Amino acid sequence: MKDRSAERPILLTIAAVERDTGIGKDTLRAWERRYGFPQPSRDGNDERAYPLEQVEKLRAIKRLLDLEHRPGRVVHLPVEELHRLCMGQTPAPTAYDDLDRDPHAALLPLYAAIRQHSDEDLKRLLSQSLSAQGLSRFVVDVVGPLNAMVGDGWMRGELQVFEEHLYSETVQSLLRQAINQLPAPLARNRPRVLLTTFPQEQHGLGLLMVEALLTMQGCACVSLGVQTPIRDIVLAAKAHNVNVVALSFSLAFNPNQVLDGLSELREQLPEGVAIWAGGRSGILQRREVRGVQVLSDLTDLNAQVEHWRTHHPVA
Repeated sequence: MKDRSAERPILLTIAAVERDTGIGKDTLRAWERRYGFPQPSRDGNDERAYPLEQVEKLRAIKRLLDLEHRPGRVVHLPVEELHRLCMGQTPAPTAYDDLDRDPHAALLPLYAAIRQHSDEDLKRLLSQSLSAQGLSRFVVDVVGPLNAMVGDGWMRGELQVFEEHLYSETVQSLLRQAINQLPAPLARNRPRVLLTTFPQEQHGLGLLMVEALLTMQGCACVSLGVQTPIRDIVLAAKAHNVNVVALSFSLAFNPNQVLDGLSELREQLPEGVAIWAGGRSGILQRREVRGVQVLSDLTDLNAQVEHWRTHHPVA
């Protein structure tokens, strides 16, 4: 692939690096003194200026910190090793260019359309996949693994933030349209599910994927979108008389905030309101939070809905 950073030398300010990676300015300066990385140059105003290859490595380091690695153990590693750790200590991932080796070869045309800025091709391919597979399989078998592919591509520097955002908006638009076209559900005991994310969790695509699957299973969904304060989640749950609060957490969300937020929410919600938590945050699989049901993947939703219906039969 063509190295984008070689096309033009781009240097980022420390403020831009903080926004891009989620690593604070003070931490960047401390690592520079303690570990000798990052190693920014200085601009005409004697301000730190970071090259893109260092920013790429910082992204991978931040992802590992979110997985509870210690900075002193990972900062010195080469970026290739950081990527392998991020992928679960598996062999180095492919660049999604080899049809024979990649397990998601069928998704490669979609990934290529994103990288090539072929917006119309991306919409057409997604629409064709939705029509051919149906909404449920489209969400689970296409959007789910494609999200992971796009996230990993961004982490390795293959995709820019604007490309990830454009992909996300395209899929969300398609999913909203598909949800609105679903027939009215026939289920009598329909759980009312409130969907949202905590403050600072800006990724809403996973939330919409869950809404699509729940709607197909006859649930009544109330979506608040992203970044809802806990107090407002509680108020909305009471106002809409919901049975379940479902939350989505991306890999980038701080693990401590995941645990603390879920514990606080559990304390404030009535005991009769269930909490379902899912997403790519690894802390959900490693730490148990009392009164919170963790969904390991999207396929768990069917079982959770049926479990709720079993315990809430129609009178």
